Amino acid sequence: MSPTPRHIPAPERRARLALRHRLAPGAHATTPEEVAASLVALHGSDPATVHLAVGARLADASATVTETTRALYEDRTLIRAHGMRHTVFVYPAELTAVVHASTGLAVAARERANLVKDMAKAGAPDATWLKAVEEATLSALARRGQATASELALDEPRLKEQFAYAAGKPYEGVHTVSSRLLRVLGVEGKVVRGRPLGGWTSSQFRWAVAPAHPELDTAEAQATLLGRWLTTCGPATEADLKWWTGWRVTDVRRALAAIGAEPVTLDEGTGYVTAGDLAPVADPAEPWAALLPALDPTAMGWQHRDWYLAPELRPALFDRSGNVGPTVWWNGRVVGGWAQRPDGEITWRLLGREDIGREAETAIGAAAERLRGWVGETRVTPRFRTPVERELSA
Repeated sequence: MSPTPRHIPAPERRARLALRHRLAPGAHATTPEEVAASLVALHGSDPATVHLAVGARLADASATVTETTRALYEDRTLIRAHGMRHTVFVYPAELTAVVHASTGLAVAARERANLVKDMAKAGAPDATWLKAVEEATLSALARRGQATASELALDEPRLKEQFAYAAGKPYEGVHTVSSRLLRVLGVEGKVVRGRPLGGWTSSQFRWAVAPAHPELDTAEAQATLLGRWLTTCGPATEADLKWWTGWRVTDVRRALAAIGAEPVTLDEGTGYVTAGDLAPVADPAEPWAALLPALDPTAMGWQHRDWYLAPELRPALFDRSGNVGPTVWWNGRVVGGWAQRPDGEITWRLLGREDIGREAETAIGAAAERLRGWVGETRVTPRFRTPVERELSA
C-alpha cells in the first residue's frame, strides 16, 4: 500500500518561496548569476524587469546595474534569448543547450516554416535564398561581434528585402526579411540579444552569435530543466509545470517520471516536489517585504496563484493579457502594487481589506527607499501597463 502523500500547506509554500527565491533577509544573493541560477530564468520581454528582479534579491542592491551589465554583456555568463512559452528570458549561459533542446526545437521548426510560407504567399524568394541570406548574416555577425539589424543589412543587403504579410486581412502589413529572420535565428538558438542601444531600460538591442552549445536529447533536456525549476518552485501542480514550460502534458509527465518527482497534496490538488524535498521548511527567521517588478519570475511562476495572490487583487495588478505589473509583497503574499512617478519617487498602495500592520508598512517603505536609491535618475515604465501602476505613476 502506497504511503499517503504529504500535505504542504500554503504557509510552508510561502516559506519555500521566500528562501529559494532569495527574497527573505539572509537569503539574498551576491551576484546576478546567483539570482538567475536560483530562479532558473528571469523574464526578459521587458528589459527593465531583469535588473529590477536582480536588484530585489541582491544583498548589495547598489551594484545591480553594473553587475547585471557585466554578467550580460561583458562576461556573458547570462544570456538573453528565446526560451519557455516562446518568450524572451535571461538565464545562465550553461543552460543554453538545455533550454534550446527542451523548448526551442519544436518552436523553431514552426517559426522557420511559417516564415518560408509567408514569403511564398507574397511571391518573395524561396527557402534556398533565405538559407543563403542566413549564412551571410551569421558570418557578418561573427565578424562584428555585436550588431543591430540595420548594421547587418550594410553587410548583407538582402536583409532589407520586404514582403507583404496577411494581404487582405485586417492585420496585414509589410515585413522585412531582417526582422523575421533574426527572430527565427533567435528561436533556433543561433543568435541572442546583445548590448542595448541605450541604457538598461532600453528595448532596442544589438544581436550577437549565441554561445556554442552541444545538441542534447530533447527528453533528457526537459528532465533537466523541469528538475531545476521544481527545485526552486516546488511544490507545483502538473498544470503549473505545463504552463511555465509551454510543453505538452505528455512531456511534463515524462519529465516528472524521469527525475523521480514525489507527489504531495496541495490546497488545489496534487503537486510534485523533487526527490528528497519532502522535509518541512520553516519560516524565515525575519519577516520580509519586497517590491517586485512587472513580469517578475516569482509573481509569474505558477498558474495557480491563490496561495500567494488573493483573486480579488488580480484585476488591479494584471493587464488584459495576463501579464503581472509591479507588486508589493509581505511575508510571501502579494498585498499591493507600486510604480515610479515622473519625479522618480517610488510610490505604493496596499490593496484588499486586510490590515497588515505598522511593521509591514514600515518594511515596505524601506524597500521602496532601497529601490529608489539604486535606480537613481533612471525612469522605469513597464512595457505592460496595469490599472494600479497607471494610477500610481500619474
